[in-house]
Amino acid sequence: MSVRKIFISASIAVAALIFLAGRFWPPFYLLFVFAGPVILLGLYDMLQTSHTIMRNYPLVGRGRYWMEILRPKMYQYFIESDLNGRPFNRIQRSVVYQRSKGALDTTPFGTQLDVYAPGYEWMSHSIMPVNPADLNHAPRVLIGGPDCKTPYSSSLLNISAMSFGALSTNAVLALNTGAKLGGFAHNTGEGGISVHHLSPGGDLIWQVGTGYFGCRDKKGAFSPEHFRENAARPTVKMIELKLSQGAKPGHGGILPAGKNTPEIAAIRGVEPYTRVDSPPGHGAFSTPIEMMKFIGQLRELSGGKPVGFKLCIGKRSEFLALCQAMISTGIKPDFVTVDGGEGGTGAAPVEFSNSVGMPLKEGLAFVYDAISGHGLKKDIKIIASGKVVEGFDIVRNLALGADLCNSARGMMLALGCIQALECNSNHCPTGITTHDPDLMVGLVVADKAPRVAKFHDETVKCASELFAAAGFSTPEEARRHHIFRRTNPTEVRRMDEIFPYIPEGSLLGKDIPESYRDIMKRVDPASFRPRSI
Repeated sequence: MSVRKIFISASIAVAALIFLAGRFWPPFYLLFVFAGPVILLGLYDMLQTSHTIMRNYPLVGRGRYWMEILRPKMYQYFIESDLNGRPFNRIQRSVVYQRSKGALDTTPFGTQLDVYAPGYEWMSHSIMPVNPADLNHAPRVLIGGPDCKTPYSSSLLNISAMSFGALSTNAVLALNTGAKLGGFAHNTGEGGISVHHLSPGGDLIWQVGTGYFGCRDKKGAFSPEHFRENAARPTVKMIELKLSQGAKPGHGGILPAGKNTPEIAAIRGVEPYTRVDSPPGHGAFSTPIEMMKFIGQLRELSGGKPVGFKLCIGKRSEFLALCQAMISTGIKPDFVTVDGGEGGTGAAPVEFSNSVGMPLKEGLAFVYDAISGHGLKKDIKIIASGKVVEGFDIVRNLALGADLCNSARGMMLALGCIQALECNSNHCPTGITTHDPDLMVGLVVADKAPRVAKFHDETVKCASELFAAAGFSTPEEARRHHIFRRTNPTEVRRMDEIFPYIPEGSLLGKDIPESYRDIMKRVDPASFRPRSI
């Protein structure tokens, strides 16, 4: 039984007992002086729409906010750091909450990070910065190569892939409504397109995973007919073929049985209340050349919409083989989404989350160099995904080679996620990753959708102001030498020193850069397995 139902039952019982006791001895009615305000406060918690925890846990949920008020302010700056030496759990979560609510997000008393800690990163600014008023605070990126008939003008920041099933009905509705309000795109995740993705009318990036949910036949194989039907939807602006994700590359998606409701099962074409494991790899192709032909087929079936693929980099030779297959077939994706190994998910084995997959910075720099080295960059946009929360994350990723970014973590925090780590249990207290109706009711779409839009707008605006501070007129001017990283307490290196550029087209001729010579000898566009030499 939910806390809401327990509170209602307890309130009725207490009121009834006081009333009955007062019939025998009237002074008992005085207890209403104490019980009445408590009951009214609990009813207020249940009816208000701004605080999900209080709505789902009347009275009890207030304890969370009391703890936030009572804890020492500086305590938040010394909690768990990520690989960049940038404390995440408190600082970035606080930034998202404040921006999504339109609250003051400035910080007093100087830098809150240890600037001499290895991993600390910063950008160079200009003595002659650009006036932010002269910049476009909502820059767009046109995605679509020469074979694309309907290019998509994308925001600099979009919602990363999260499936309906992993997310609740209200969470999907709030995200897509927020995307509609803010003019940015919402990636469906591999779970298929639901009515909750469609009804708000926000732009969609339809992700097609190894399970082919939404475009599969009865045996689970790819169905061109079903794909054409969904791809033709007006709100579907791009199609993303998912090869792998950073949280569990090479593993395949997992939908716990408790979250596989009849509605979700119907969308995916599976049996309800059974655990659904997506295959680790695709069945529609088995070689790089076959994959490019499959991308060409998806583009044709979609009527010429932008088609790309998403992956976390593993074996570099496999991605280089894809680049060579693009050249040999003449079929190129319109975009490549690079997911970092640090990316999150609701359900993944610990070893896969912690120890498999190339981190975003390394993967992003490699993908840019590989595409540029094959002379393909002019036709292919690169999307970065992996712990993108702040404006600086956008600037750094663009400097490393991305054209735009996706965010899942930031958008979930904007919805009210408190990182309870119950994503895989169906007991999410904020109603975001659960299909328990008693918990999902706490997430009010009308309240949370504007917060998603506000977080997006403020974060993109912050990135624009950082570009202005660096003296850039456009985001495209950001390069690796503009970002610095402390590698130890006494040494600082520029990103172009850590990830040196290679000349454009240099992987096509005989003068291959030394760092690529051995691996290029093994690359075979007809096979994902490297050649033996």
